Amino acid sequence: MSENTTLPEVDLSKPPAADMVRVTFLPENKTVEFKFGTLPYDHHGKPMSFLDVAENYHIFLDHACGGSCACTTCHVYIKEGEAGLSEPEDDELDRIDQAAGPQLNSRLGCQAVIEKPGTYTVEIPSWNRNYVSEGKPLALANDKK
Repeated sequence: MSENTTLPEVDLSKPPAADMVRVTFLPENKTVEFKFGTLPYDHHGKPMSFLDVAENYHIFLDHACGGSCACTTCHVYIKEGEAGLSEPEDDELDRIDQAAGPQLNSRLGCQAVIEKPGTYTVEIPSWNRNYVSEGKPLALANDKK
């Protein structure tokens, strides 16, 4: 995607078209939308993972290991769209067991792959928001949660 950090406008009053993917990242309430199968791979996590989407749209999702499933810094809670995601593999489940605050809807952003069009919402847990990360924006610095 371009280096422009302004996200394209998404009309949230209407559902996405049948061939579109809509992802909302909480607590920032940043929503992106793109045609399924057209997102260029940004080499962070698995292709079409939430980390890949975040990197393509310059939305900060910490990933200390570079998206290789070797840490838990991209841990997210799936709030909507779980049925459209890949099943977690054993290595991801092992990492989630080591994460702080795991829930039944926990996934690693680098491993949770969007497999079909639809609406997805993920929440970055408050304890997992790294406000000081080399080369990354401080987009969440004003978050009072």
